[in-house]
Amino acid sequence: MRYQWRVQTDRVVVALGGNALIRPGEPGTVPEQYVRVREVAAALSALIAGNPETRIVVSHGNGPQVGRVLLRSDLCADTVPEVPLDAAVAATQGGIGIMLQRALSAALKRPVVTLLTQTLVDGADPDFMAPSKYIGRFYTQAEARKKATALGWRIKEDKGRGWRRVVPSPVPLSIIEVPAIRALLDAEVMVIAGGGGGVPVVDIGGELVGVEAVVDKDRVSALLANLLGAERLVILTGVDEVMVDFATPKQRSLRAVSATTVQRFLDEGQFPAGSMGPKIEAALSFLTAGGREVLITSPERLPEALDGICGTRITAG
Repeated sequence: MRYQWRVQTDRVVVALGGNALIRPGEPGTVPEQYVRVREVAAALSALIAGNPETRIVVSHGNGPQVGRVLLRSDLCADTVPEVPLDAAVAATQGGIGIMLQRALSAALKRPVVTLLTQTLVDGADPDFMAPSKYIGRFYTQAEARKKATALGWRIKEDKGRGWRRVVPSPVPLSIIEVPAIRALLDAEVMVIAGGGGGVPVVDIGGELVGVEAVVDKDRVSALLANLLGAERLVILTGVDEVMVDFATPKQRSLRAVSATTVQRFLDEGQFPAGSMGPKIEAALSFLTAGGREVLITSPERLPEALDGICGTRITAG
C-alpha cells in the first residue's frame, strides 16, 4: 500500500537519531560528522518540496557526542574540573547544532537558528531515586567503585559488559523555550531545538536549576511537536521501516498502520526498550495528545518514504 506524505501542513518536527552523525565503525571526526549532516540536510529538503510554507523544527540525539565529552572530562580529571552532565548536554547542543545549522541553511536556502533548549522535569520523579540511564564508558567494578566514591556517581553493571555510571531519565513536563521557538517559526526561521532531550532543569523557587540527568530525546521530540501544534512528527533512525517478529521467519515490515495496532504490538513486547521501544512510545504519545501522523524511516530513505515507497506511517486512531 502506497500513500502520499507530501502534504499541506505548516509545522513538522523531525527527530534525528544521535547515531545518524556517527556511524558504527567510524571514528566520528568532525569532518566525518559534517559529511553526515550534509546528507541529512539534502534529505530534509524533500519535506518542503511539496509545500514551501512548511515550518520545520529539528531535534537530535547526542549520545555518542555526550559520551565523548564525559570521556575527555574523565581522562583529564587530575588536571581540570569535572564537566557536569547538564553542561555536557548544552555543549553538544551547540556543537551538533552549528553543524546542522550550516548544512540546513545551505541545502534549504532558509534562515536556521540553533536554540539551546531546557526541559523542565520534576525533582520528585521516581527515576531520581532509581536511575535507569547508562552513560559514559565501561569500567571494572573496582574502577567504578572508586569513581562512585570520588565523584558521588551511582554505578551499575551493564548486562555483563562492565560497570557504568547510571543517571536519572525523568519524564519531560515542558520545554522552556517553546514561546521562542513559536516566534522563530512565525518569522519563517527554521529551528534546531531539543537537542539530546534538552538540558534537564527543575524549578526551585522560580529559578531554573540544572540537574544530573538525561531526558529521552524521543519523548522530548513528541512533546515539542504537541506543544507547537504540529500535526506530523518524523522520526529518523537507523532502519528504513519498523518491523515486527524481527529476526524470525515471520519478520515483516509495518508500512501504514493505526496507533491502535501499534499499541497492541507494543503490549506484546514487539519493540524492545533498548531499540525501537522508545520511538514507538514517543510516536503513540504524540498521537494520543492530538498529533495526526508519525513517519519512521532512515535519513537516507526519507525522500522515498515521503512518497510512500518505504517507511512506517502511523496514524491516529
